[in-house]
Amino acid sequence: MDHLSPLDAAFLDIEDADPHSSLAIASVAVVEGPVPSQDEFLALMRAKLAVLPRSRQKLVRVPLDLGTPGWRDDPAFNLAYHVRRTALPVPGGDAELCALIARVMGQRLDRDRPLWEYWVVEGLEGGRWAIVAKVHHCLVDGVGGTMLYDVMYGDAPAPDPAPEQDASLLALLGAVVASPVRTARLVASAVSGLVSLVGSLLPVHASSLFGPLGTARHYRIVRASLAEVKEVAHAFGVTVNDVVLAAVSSAYRAVLLARGEQPGPDSVRTMVPVSVRGDRRMDNQVSVRLAFLPVDTEHVVDALSVVHQRFAALKKGNEAEAGHAVTELARHEPFAPLSWSIRFGAMLPQRSIVTVTTNVPGPREELRVLGRPIVEILPYVPIAVRIRTGIAVLSYADRFTIGITADYDSNPDVDVLAEALHEAIAALVSAAKARVTPSQPAAASTRRARDRRSRLPRS
Repeated sequence: MDHLSPLDAAFLDIEDADPHSSLAIASVAVVEGPVPSQDEFLALMRAKLAVLPRSRQKLVRVPLDLGTPGWRDDPAFNLAYHVRRTALPVPGGDAELCALIARVMGQRLDRDRPLWEYWVVEGLEGGRWAIVAKVHHCLVDGVGGTMLYDVMYGDAPAPDPAPEQDASLLALLGAVVASPVRTARLVASAVSGLVSLVGSLLPVHASSLFGPLGTARHYRIVRASLAEVKEVAHAFGVTVNDVVLAAVSSAYRAVLLARGEQPGPDSVRTMVPVSVRGDRRMDNQVSVRLAFLPVDTEHVVDALSVVHQRFAALKKGNEAEAGHAVTELARHEPFAPLSWSIRFGAMLPQRSIVTVTTNVPGPREELRVLGRPIVEILPYVPIAVRIRTGIAVLSYADRFTIGITADYDSNPDVDVLAEALHEAIAALVSAAKARVTPSQPAAASTRRARDRRSRLPRS
């Protein structure tokens, strides 16, 4: 029996601790062309899933959590159970699609079966249809989900199998003895990062942005041009991720103001997943960075500068490396106390993290399903442990799509967040287009001086 890593298992423990959460991630492929028949789509799935062993395996837990959960072939596996079909009501626009995604993702996956579902959705406007790929987070992270797309709809080879690892303390000590210098450097980096990471877990200023959740969800879509977002990053000398976080900061500022709450410097701390992937396995290989978003900054361009500075400092602080070191060390620890502590911690009313913001680069080339082009991919990130909203960003070909997940009861104004996010991106694009390039200031200064001289009275 193959076993989950402690990080994979943590997503199960968090879900167990929070009865209102469903920790499945998803992506929605919007497709042009005629909808395939159920038999045609099942044949495609049957052929592709043959190279994905987890697709036919179900979860097996060890009694009393005395060992890490594992995967075992499901003798009753039925592909037709996992591949479902539905249709949107007329007119089949974004509102109808978002309502369906929220409803599908609000329901937990059946732990007695393989932890995934695919939904073929008919009736999208413009003669389109969609595929909702719903997979439990214990199976894949965001980058792993992109790899799944490449396998299912592209020509990518099957993912690498999980390597067999000796998780004993003897093996750990052997690695230390074999390379003491490298181990010392890693430990020093991890300790430095842990100090920074622990400091980032202090409580935030209380607001309506975090608190208890219900089971129902909202889902909204914001679209942008990938080329324009890259243009903003280039114009201001920042990363695409900085652009995303600045726009997200501006959007949360708008929500707080609309609710009559004052956006403070310690109002919104976000968790930003960071890939530490070193191979083509599809399990979770991710760490995190934690940072306050500058919601107290009025102008989004100023917020962009603050975000860039903060995350540049975080990269030097080794937070992500420390988080990765902790999860790797957990492989050598007894699983039972680790699992119990995660569940207990998930039940406590955490007051440190307000939202999650994940940015995943999707397939660069256009993919096709049974000869039909995928025109866009919509991402979905789950929420839990008092985090009432989550924002997922995915780039695909020339498109840049943002999916907003929100707790239904506590976010009746979710459209304020979506509209403010759209407006913030538009403002950054406009500012980038108007920005003077480095080669222009001298010429502009010369023109201004010449204009001033032309207005001077002649002697």
